[in-house]
Amino acid sequence: MTLGKSIRIYLKEGSVTGIKLAEVVNLTIQALSSPRNKFTDLNEYFYKEVNTQGVYFLIGTDDETGKPKVYIGEAENVWERLKNHAINKDFWSEVILFTSKDDNITKSHIKYLESRLLEITKQTERYLLDNSNTPSLSSLPLPDRDAMEEFILNIKLLNGVLGHKFLEAQISYKETISVIQDETTMPNVSNNLLDETELILSTKNITATALQTDEGLVVLSGSYVSEKPSKNYGYKTLREELIKDGTIQKVKNGKLAFVKQHLFASPSAAAAVIVGYSINGRRSWKDQKGRTLSEIEKSQIK
Repeated sequence: MTLGKSIRIYLKEGSVTGIKLAEVVNLTIQALSSPRNKFTDLNEYFYKEVNTQGVYFLIGTDDETGKPKVYIGEAENVWERLKNHAINKDFWSEVILFTSKDDNITKSHIKYLESRLLEITKQTERYLLDNSNTPSLSSLPLPDRDAMEEFILNIKLLNGVLGHKFLEAQISYKETISVIQDETTMPNVSNNLLDETELILSTKNITATALQTDEGLVVLSGSYVSEKPSKNYGYKTLREELIKDGTIQKVKNGKLAFVKQHLFASPSAAAAVIVGYSINGRRSWKDQKGRTLSEIEKSQIK
Protein backbone atom coordinates (compact mmCIF):
# COMPACT_ATOMS: atom_id res chain seq x y z
CA MET A 1 0.00 0.00 0.00
CA THR A 2 1.29 3.44 -0.96
CA LEU A 3 1.13 5.93 1.88
CA GLY A 4 0.43 9.62 1.33
CA LYS A 5 2.87 12.36 2.29
CA SER A 6 2.26 15.67 4.02
CA ILE A 7 4.40 18.61 2.91
CA ARG A 8 4.63 21.89 4.80
CA ILE A 9 5.73 24.98 2.83
CA TYR A 10 6.51 28.32 4.42
CA LEU A 11 6.51 31.37 2.12
CA LYS A 12 8.89 33.83 3.77
CA GLU A 13 7.51 36.82 1.85
CA GLY A 14 3.99 35.52 1.36
CA SER A 15 4.74 35.07 -2.35
CA VAL A 16 5.12 31.90 -4.44
CA THR A 17 7.99 33.51 -6.36
CA GLY A 18 10.04 34.34 -3.26
CA ILE A 19 11.96 32.32 -0.70
CA LYS A 20 10.31 29.06 0.34
CA LEU A 21 11.07 26.58 3.12
CA ALA A 22 9.66 23.09 2.50
CA GLU A 23 9.57 20.12 4.85
CA VAL A 24 8.20 16.60 4.86
CA VAL A 25 6.09 16.42 8.02
CA ASN A 26 7.72 14.35 10.80
CA LEU A 27 11.04 13.99 8.95
CA THR A 28 14.35 15.83 9.41
CA ILE A 29 14.90 16.78 5.76
CA GLN A 30 14.31 20.41 4.82
CA ALA A 31 14.56 22.31 1.54
CA LEU A 32 15.10 26.00 0.87
CA SER A 33 14.28 27.54 -2.50
CA SER A 34 15.24 31.05 -3.52
CA PRO A 35 15.38 33.12 -6.71
CA ARG A 36 18.90 34.29 -7.49
CA ASN A 37 18.20 37.94 -6.79
CA LYS A 38 17.19 37.08 -3.21
CA PHE A 39 19.60 34.28 -2.35
CA THR A 40 21.64 36.57 -0.06
CA ASP A 41 18.55 36.85 2.14
CA LEU A 42 18.90 33.15 2.92
CA ASN A 43 21.84 33.89 5.17
CA GLU A 44 19.85 36.55 7.01
CA TYR A 45 16.58 34.70 7.50
CA PHE A 46 17.80 31.07 7.60
CA TYR A 47 21.36 31.32 8.90
CA LYS A 48 21.39 27.94 10.63
CA GLU A 49 19.75 26.13 7.70
CA VAL A 50 22.24 27.36 5.08
CA ASN A 51 25.46 27.42 7.10
CA THR A 52 25.67 23.65 7.32
CA GLN A 53 26.45 20.64 5.16
CA GLY A 54 24.09 19.67 2.38
CA VAL A 55 23.44 19.30 -1.33
CA TYR A 56 22.04 21.94 -3.68
CA PHE A 57 20.73 22.54 -7.20
CA LEU A 58 21.43 25.62 -9.31
CA ILE A 59 18.60 25.77 -11.84
CA GLY A 60 18.31 27.92 -14.95
CA THR A 61 18.25 27.89 -18.75
CA ASP A 62 20.95 26.97 -21.23
CA ASP A 63 21.79 30.02 -23.38
CA GLU A 64 22.42 28.05 -26.57
CA THR A 65 19.49 25.61 -26.59
CA GLY A 66 16.96 27.36 -24.35
CA LYS A 67 16.48 24.09 -22.46
CA PRO A 68 16.32 23.85 -18.64
CA LYS A 69 19.69 23.28 -17.03
CA VAL A 70 20.88 22.28 -13.56
CA TYR A 71 24.12 22.16 -11.62
CA ILE A 72 24.28 19.71 -8.70
CA GLY A 73 26.73 20.25 -5.87
CA GLU A 74 27.56 19.53 -2.25
CA ALA A 75 29.30 21.48 0.47
CA GLU A 76 30.14 21.29 4.15
CA ASN A 77 28.93 24.88 4.30
CA VAL A 78 26.34 25.44 1.59
CA TRP A 79 26.21 29.22 2.04
CA GLU A 80 29.94 29.67 1.42
CA ARG A 81 29.74 27.57 -1.75
CA LEU A 82 26.72 29.50 -3.04
CA LYS A 83 28.56 32.80 -2.70
CA ASN A 84 31.23 31.43 -5.00
CA HIS A 85 28.67 30.26 -7.57
CA ALA A 86 27.00 33.68 -7.54
CA ILE A 87 30.26 35.11 -8.86
CA ASN A 88 31.37 32.33 -11.21
CA LYS A 89 28.19 30.82 -12.68
CA ASP A 90 25.83 32.89 -14.79
CA PHE A 91 23.12 30.53 -16.08
CA TRP A 92 21.17 29.88 -12.89
CA SER A 93 18.13 31.83 -11.72
CA GLU A 94 17.05 29.66 -8.76
CA VAL A 95 18.75 27.67 -6.04
CA ILE A 96 17.28 24.79 -4.04
CA LEU A 97 19.29 23.37 -1.17
CA PHE A 98 18.66 20.35 1.04
CA THR A 99 19.90 19.94 4.59
CA SER A 100 18.95 18.02 7.71
CA LYS A 101 17.46 19.52 10.85
CA ASP A 102 19.48 17.26 13.15
CA ASP A 103 22.88 17.94 11.46
CA ASN A 104 23.46 14.20 11.36
CA ILE A 105 24.84 14.21 7.81
CA THR A 106 28.60 13.87 7.29
CA LYS A 107 30.92 14.73 4.40
CA SER A 108 30.73 11.11 3.20
CA HIS A 109 26.93 11.32 3.22
CA ILE A 110 26.73 14.46 1.09
CA LYS A 111 29.35 13.14 -1.34
CA TYR A 112 27.22 10.02 -1.75
CA LEU A 113 24.10 12.13 -2.28
CA GLU A 114 25.81 14.30 -4.90
CA SER A 115 27.01 11.31 -6.91
CA ARG A 116 23.62 9.58 -6.82
CA LEU A 117 21.70 12.76 -7.71
CA LEU A 118 23.96 13.31 -10.71
CA GLU A 119 23.44 9.72 -11.80
CA ILE A 120 19.65 10.00 -11.50
CA THR A 121 19.53 13.31 -13.41
CA LYS A 122 21.53 11.81 -16.28
CA GLN A 123 19.15 8.85 -16.43
CA THR A 124 15.95 10.92 -16.51
CA GLU A 125 17.27 13.18 -19.32
CA ARG A 126 14.88 15.98 -18.41
CA TYR A 127 17.39 18.81 -17.78
CA LEU A 128 20.83 19.52 -19.21
CA LEU A 129 23.61 19.04 -16.67
CA ASP A 130 26.13 21.83 -16.07
CA ASN A 131 28.46 19.46 -14.17
CA SER A 132 31.54 18.48 -16.16
CA ASN A 133 32.49 15.55 -13.90
CA THR A 134 30.62 12.87 -11.99
CA PRO A 135 32.30 12.14 -8.64
CA SER A 136 32.72 8.49 -7.68
CA LEU A 137 30.23 7.05 -5.25
CA SER A 138 31.61 7.27 -1.71
CA SER A 139 31.66 4.05 0.25
CA LEU A 140 29.16 3.95 3.11
CA PRO A 141 28.16 1.24 5.59
CA LEU A 142 24.92 -0.46 4.54
CA PRO A 143 22.73 1.28 7.20
CA ASP A 144 24.05 4.71 6.14
CA ARG A 145 23.60 3.92 2.45
CA ASP A 146 19.98 2.91 2.99
CA ALA A 147 19.40 6.06 5.03
CA MET A 148 20.80 8.20 2.20
CA GLU A 149 18.66 6.41 -0.40
CA GLU A 150 15.62 7.27 1.72
CA PHE A 151 16.90 10.85 1.93
CA ILE A 152 17.07 10.90 -1.89
CA LEU A 153 13.45 9.79 -2.13
CA ASN A 154 12.46 12.78 -0.04
CA ILE A 155 14.71 15.11 -2.07
CA LYS A 156 12.81 13.94 -5.17
CA LEU A 157 9.52 14.61 -3.41
CA LEU A 158 10.38 18.12 -2.23
CA ASN A 159 12.12 19.01 -5.49
CA GLY A 160 8.97 18.06 -7.41
CA VAL A 161 6.72 20.00 -5.06
CA LEU A 162 8.95 23.04 -5.59
CA GLY A 163 8.38 22.77 -9.34
CA HIS A 164 11.22 20.66 -10.76
CA LYS A 165 10.99 17.04 -11.94
CA PHE A 166 14.48 16.36 -13.25
CA LEU A 167 14.92 13.60 -10.64
CA GLU A 168 11.74 11.80 -11.75
CA ALA A 169 11.79 9.05 -14.37
CA GLN A 170 9.56 9.88 -17.32
CA ILE A 171 7.95 6.44 -17.16
CA SER A 172 7.97 3.84 -14.40
CA TYR A 173 9.06 0.67 -16.12
CA LYS A 174 12.32 -1.06 -15.39
CA GLU A 175 13.96 -2.05 -18.67
CA THR A 176 15.05 0.25 -21.48
CA ILE A 177 13.77 -0.41 -24.98
CA SER A 178 16.28 -0.93 -27.81
CA VAL A 179 15.92 0.75 -31.20
CA ILE A 180 13.88 -1.14 -33.80
CA GLN A 181 16.21 -2.79 -36.32
CA ASP A 182 13.65 -4.39 -38.67
CA GLU A 183 9.95 -4.33 -39.54
CA THR A 184 9.04 -7.35 -37.38
CA THR A 185 10.54 -6.09 -34.12
CA MET A 186 8.35 -4.05 -31.81
CA PRO A 187 9.21 -3.09 -28.24
CA ASN A 188 7.33 -5.15 -25.68
CA VAL A 189 7.00 -3.41 -22.34
CA SER A 190 3.85 -5.08 -21.04
CA ASN A 191 5.63 -7.04 -18.32
CA ASN A 192 7.51 -4.01 -17.07
CA LEU A 193 4.71 -1.45 -16.72
CA LEU A 194 3.46 -0.11 -13.43
CA ASP A 195 0.62 2.40 -13.85
CA GLU A 196 0.95 3.63 -17.44
CA THR A 197 -1.30 2.71 -20.37
CA GLU A 198 0.53 1.26 -23.37
CA LEU A 199 -0.60 2.79 -26.67
CA ILE A 200 0.13 2.17 -30.35
CA LEU A 201 -0.05 4.49 -33.34
CA SER A 202 -0.07 2.73 -36.70
CA THR A 203 -0.49 4.43 -40.07
CA LYS A 204 0.83 3.34 -43.50
CA ASN A 205 4.44 2.20 -42.88
CA ILE A 206 4.80 3.89 -39.51
CA THR A 207 4.34 2.15 -36.18
CA ALA A 208 5.04 3.83 -32.83
CA THR A 209 4.47 2.91 -29.21
CA ALA A 210 3.93 5.17 -26.24
CA LEU A 211 2.86 5.24 -22.61
CA GLN A 212 0.20 7.55 -21.22
CA THR A 213 1.52 8.90 -17.91
CA ASP A 214 0.48 11.48 -15.31
CA GLU A 215 2.50 14.15 -17.14
CA GLY A 216 1.55 13.40 -20.72
CA LEU A 217 2.48 10.87 -23.38
CA VAL A 218 5.95 9.27 -23.55
CA VAL A 219 6.92 7.98 -27.00
CA LEU A 220 9.23 4.99 -26.61
CA SER A 221 12.59 4.37 -28.19
CA GLY A 222 12.20 2.45 -31.44
CA SER A 223 9.07 4.26 -32.61
CA TYR A 224 9.23 5.09 -36.33
CA VAL A 225 8.80 8.61 -37.73
CA SER A 226 7.59 9.74 -41.16
CA GLU A 227 10.41 10.78 -43.47
CA LYS A 228 8.22 13.08 -45.60
CA PRO A 229 6.42 15.55 -43.32
CA SER A 230 4.08 18.24 -44.57
CA LYS A 231 5.71 21.57 -45.35
CA ASN A 232 3.74 23.47 -42.73
CA TYR A 233 1.99 22.08 -39.67
CA GLY A 234 1.79 22.95 -36.00
CA TYR A 235 4.56 20.76 -34.63
CA LYS A 236 7.11 21.03 -37.43
CA THR A 237 9.49 23.10 -35.29
CA LEU A 238 9.29 20.58 -32.44
CA ARG A 239 10.04 17.73 -34.85
CA GLU A 240 13.08 19.58 -36.21
CA GLU A 241 14.34 20.21 -32.67
CA LEU A 242 14.09 16.51 -31.80
CA ILE A 243 16.05 15.61 -34.92
CA LYS A 244 18.63 18.27 -34.16
CA ASP A 245 19.21 17.12 -30.56
CA GLY A 246 19.47 13.45 -31.60
CA THR A 247 16.23 12.17 -30.09
CA ILE A 248 15.10 11.19 -33.62
CA GLN A 249 17.74 9.64 -35.88
CA LYS A 250 18.16 7.33 -38.84
CA VAL A 251 18.54 3.75 -37.56
CA LYS A 252 20.25 0.75 -39.16
CA ASN A 253 17.47 0.02 -41.61
CA GLY A 254 17.71 3.60 -42.90
CA LYS A 255 14.44 4.81 -41.42
CA LEU A 256 13.82 7.61 -38.97
CA ALA A 257 13.03 6.52 -35.42
CA PHE A 258 13.15 7.69 -31.83
CA VAL A 259 16.43 6.45 -30.36
CA LYS A 260 15.38 7.42 -26.84
CA GLN A 261 12.08 8.01 -25.12
CA HIS A 262 10.56 11.49 -25.15
CA LEU A 263 7.79 13.06 -23.08
CA PHE A 264 5.15 15.06 -24.97
CA ALA A 265 2.68 17.35 -23.26
CA SER A 266 -0.19 16.02 -25.38
CA PRO A 267 -0.98 12.92 -27.48
CA SER A 268 -1.68 15.14 -30.50
CA ALA A 269 1.81 16.68 -30.32
CA ALA A 270 3.36 13.20 -30.21
CA ALA A 271 1.24 11.92 -33.09
CA ALA A 272 1.90 14.99 -35.27
CA VAL A 273 5.67 14.72 -34.85
CA ILE A 274 5.50 11.04 -35.81
CA VAL A 275 3.23 11.21 -38.87
CA GLY A 276 4.42 14.61 -40.06
CA TYR A 277 1.09 16.42 -40.22
CA SER A 278 -1.62 17.70 -37.86
CA ILE A 279 -3.62 14.85 -36.34
CA ASN A 280 -5.93 14.25 -33.40
CA GLY A 281 -3.87 12.18 -30.99
CA ARG A 282 -6.83 11.16 -28.83
CA ARG A 283 -8.30 9.37 -31.84
CA SER A 284 -5.10 7.99 -33.38
CA TRP A 285 -3.40 6.44 -30.32
CA LYS A 286 -4.99 3.08 -29.44
CA ASP A 287 -4.47 0.41 -26.81
CA GLN A 288 -3.99 -3.30 -27.53
CA LYS A 289 -7.76 -3.78 -27.59
CA GLY A 290 -8.11 -1.22 -30.39
CA ARG A 291 -9.71 1.42 -28.20
CA THR A 292 -8.69 5.01 -28.91
CA LEU A 293 -7.33 7.16 -26.11
CA SER A 294 -10.58 9.13 -26.20
CA GLU A 295 -12.61 5.94 -25.77
CA ILE A 296 -10.39 4.80 -22.90
CA GLU A 297 -10.90 8.10 -21.07
CA LYS A 298 -14.69 7.99 -21.59
CA SER A 299 -14.84 4.43 -20.23
CA GLN A 300 -12.90 5.52 -17.13
CA ILE A 301 -15.37 8.36 -16.50
CA LYS A 302 -18.29 5.95 -16.76
